[in-house]
Amino acid sequence: MNYIRKAEERDIPRILSLLLQVNMVHHNIRPDLFKGPAVKYDREELCKILKSDDRLVFVFDEGTGAEGYIFCEIQQHKDSRLMTDIRTLYIDDLCVDETSRGKRIGHRLYEYVYSLAKVEGFYNITLNVWHGNDGAEHFYESLGLSVQKTTLECIIK
Repeated sequence: MNYIRKAEERDIPRILSLLLQVNMVHHNIRPDLFKGPAVKYDREELCKILKSDDRLVFVFDEGTGAEGYIFCEIQQHKDSRLMTDIRTLYIDDLCVDETSRGKRIGHRLYEYVYSLAKVEGFYNITLNVWHGNDGAEHFYESLGLSVQKTTLECIIK
């Protein structure tokens, strides 16, 4: 049985709760960059995202509400002088509720998006992982993702 479906407005309260969990993971790793309890998107922004043609949001729901989500963006460099004109499916965010981890929900969400990207003719799937988020890094490596590029920083003291 497939428990993955497109996110709907009725999912927004649960998505907001999951967004808070993601933020706290990032805040705990990099409190210098991520504020304490906060969310990436508010209700109004989520409504717009759910209606957008270049954004895809799916939830895992066994009937009791979303236990996880995956946010994707369609990216393409049309008429770029440097980049080829490929279509990329960028995973903006993936979260499984803390109480539901270990049930392969994240794997299932990723596999769903991978299948969609393959059918729709995307060239690749990309995402970002913050250094120090070892659990996420290992998770994505287990799915077959590998480093595409590295962002370096120098904090000015």
